[in-house]
Amino acid sequence: MKYFCITENVAFYLQKYIVYRKRKIFHGKAKFQDLIDVIIKHRDDNFFVPLSEPHNAEIPDLLDKNNIKYTIGTLYKTISSHFSNNPKDFDYDILVFYSPSGIKSLKENFPDFVQGDVKIAAFGPTTASAVEQEGLRLDINAPNPKAPSMTMALDIFLKEYNKSSR
Repeated sequence: MKYFCITENVAFYLQKYIVYRKRKIFHGKAKFQDLIDVIIKHRDDNFFVPLSEPHNAEIPDLLDKNNIKYTIGTLYKTISSHFSNNPKDFDYDILVFYSPSGIKSLKENFPDFVQGDVKIAAFGPTTASAVEQEGLRLDINAPNPKAPSMTMALDIFLKEYNKSSR
């Protein structure tokens, strides 16, 4: 069995937590475009591609373009969860989004949402872009050189915010 991972971090994780006999792990640099070069070297294999629903069409498009045989497995589906539209029920200091669909859900549930003092955090460039496209202020952006995880980005933000509010 062969594993093809987007990043080296994912490859290291798999090496640590799977039985490693007779398994090969390959990885790209950070994007699927980087990984496709490795996949092409194994073009005779059949690939199982775990994706979310909805997913970026870039991955299946690149596989089709390079005549790679694959099957998509939908691991989870992102849907909007409906909240109360009563402004009194909206009592949050920070909203953290991990995908553009989270921004879509915010706009569906609170069409008249005004950001005001609410801080918005986004993980990943596509999520950050979705925040800005909706005309919202992005206060916390991860990953970044100082904070590769959202937890670290929140920690840094809160430390600086608490210093400045004294």
